[in-house]
Amino acid sequence: MYVLDGGRISIASLALGIAKGAFEAAAKYSKERYQFDQPISNFQAISFKLADMATEIDAAELLILRACELKNQHKKVTLESAMAKYYASEVAVKVANDAVQIFGGNGYTKEFPVEKFYRDSKLCTIGEGTSEIQKIVIAREVLSKF
Repeated sequence: MYVLDGGRISIASLALGIAKGAFEAAAKYSKERYQFDQPISNFQAISFKLADMATEIDAAELLILRACELKNQHKKVTLESAMAKYYASEVAVKVANDAVQIFGGNGYTKEFPVEKFYRDSKLCTIGEGTSEIQKIVIAREVLSKF
């Protein structure tokens, strides 16, 4: 379990990097792409997507940092690593999906980076235990405290 816990933190960190890359690409594109004589970042639908993406990325990063800190202290991190891996990998998929939406048709082509972020993000929900397995681990760990 100790090795799995470390692996989950690694996958969570990978997912975080993918999410950050997709977010950065989408934010930049939203300021460069114009519709109706203004950048699409001015539209509420786009700006709300970006706000959600930024918030979820930050929350994922905090979960990862907590798991890392506990691991560095040589404490048990089964719950924290499962939470970090589960949340960060799901966030990566959501952020990559939203980035593709922001890019529109361009987001699905290999000419833009978000297509690769979109493909790569899904792997994070599978490696070192699927999201469903993480939920089992999280529930088991939480319920063992009662």
